[in-house]
Amino acid sequence: MAPYRDSIIIVTSLLTGAAAINNGLAVTPPMGWNNWNAFGCDVSEDLLYTTSDQILSLGLRDLGYDHVVLDDCWQDVNGRDKNGKLQPELSKFPNGLKSISDHLHSQGLKYGMYSSAGEMTCARFSGSLDHEVDDANSFAEWGVDMLKYDSCYHMGRIGTPQISFNRFKVMSDALQATGRNILLNLCNWGEDQVHTWGMSISNSWRITGDIYDSFTRPDDLCGCNTMAPGDPSCIAPGTHCSVLFILNKVAPFADRSIPGGWSDLDMLEVGQGGMTDEEYKAHFAMWAALKSPLFLGNDLRDMPASALTIINNPAIIALSQDPHGRSVTRVRRDTNVAKDQYGEGETHVWAGYLHNGDQAVILFNAAAEDLDMEIALAEIFTPFGPHGSAPHVKYDWAVHDLWAHRMSDDTAASLLAAPSDADRTAALQKANWYNATETPYEQGLREDDPRLFGEKIGVVKAGGDLKARVKSHSAKVFRLRRIAKEGDKFKGKSIDRVAKDEL
Repeated sequence: MAPYRDSIIIVTSLLTGAAAINNGLAVTPPMGWNNWNAFGCDVSEDLLYTTSDQILSLGLRDLGYDHVVLDDCWQDVNGRDKNGKLQPELSKFPNGLKSISDHLHSQGLKYGMYSSAGEMTCARFSGSLDHEVDDANSFAEWGVDMLKYDSCYHMGRIGTPQISFNRFKVMSDALQATGRNILLNLCNWGEDQVHTWGMSISNSWRITGDIYDSFTRPDDLCGCNTMAPGDPSCIAPGTHCSVLFILNKVAPFADRSIPGGWSDLDMLEVGQGGMTDEEYKAHFAMWAALKSPLFLGNDLRDMPASALTIINNPAIIALSQDPHGRSVTRVRRDTNVAKDQYGEGETHVWAGYLHNGDQAVILFNAAAEDLDMEIALAEIFTPFGPHGSAPHVKYDWAVHDLWAHRMSDDTAASLLAAPSDADRTAALQKANWYNATETPYEQGLREDDPRLFGEKIGVVKAGGDLKARVKSHSAKVFRLRRIAKEGDKFKGKSIDRVAKDEL
């Protein structure tokens, strides 16, 4: 039992002793909306206000989507004023930026903004490199709650972890010196091994180039596509990175996220139109289970009902917001499967421990055909002991399908078409939809709220295999719940919480 005792010590230290930047922010992965994927530089005060209204009226704030982030292109084209201060483009933001934060805060939302640790932003407006103190003070004065901090035009200050760390640390220190607690998201695309130092100065850090709306398609603009997954020599990965590429990139260090500091797989593409419904479901579930910040990237004011029923699934979001704060990790990868039109094809099994002793398991099929997939309990619980030595393998486990109670398209369509906020509120109440503002996920999980646990569809017997038919380009998402044995001295307790001397 020694390996399991060791695992308890490790889990305990992670829950009590580990800390990221330690500013009290992002204890669970942040959630919200960012304009870039759908709108690029077409930003305005009206866009932010109409979107924030939609976040409230569709119940998205009450599921955890509480950040509204204004990305690049908000600046005046003339750059800084005579005092070196950044200026907004008044034709887009006629009332300034402080009025936006005031408005969002009045709605119970948080305000995010964008800059770059370079001489220019990626859209070639003024960057914050060597202007960090002035810009941090401006962000604080404007009531900013989150800064997405890019890495374009960095003037060559890149090439080693220490060089990049030092460049980004200047802004981290400047934000803290303002006295306003501002969540810092580093957007340096995984360069210079940011997964090894990002947590020391930020609340999240990007681990690849920019995502695009494709499940498997490689693209030369994602410069590391031709390299082996996880190859540390991959730098400047660029843009147009597929869901599959990003998953393969994060797999070797998926365990680096901790409460307060998260590996960022980039914004969500759900609702953009480039993937199928099953692909979007898989994309959303993997981002949630991998503890990536969940930032919607579509136009919330004009989206299909099917997209809403993906992003508002509380049983999937509960994986993201689980208090344990540890990502799933990949326990199996098979590339000997049918390839799609792009020459891509593989299957994965991802699994991870949850706070209440449950286990998340995802059967991910990126092959070009439907497959019968299976995984032994011995493999699922390998982190607690290899080769079937984990005590978990000796128990039966109830299997819960986390997509089983997905909102119907009819209900979602009625929400989107409702003539007033009151009608939408009534529709959500009629559907008995989860409200994390009223019942935080930690409380709902502790109280076994059925809306967070999907539907029980079967049992895996001790020592057995989890099996499922998985459609091409889709994923099955399960929560395994331990079934106590009769006379079990651990009855009523999670097997992962028993004291060391009880084993």
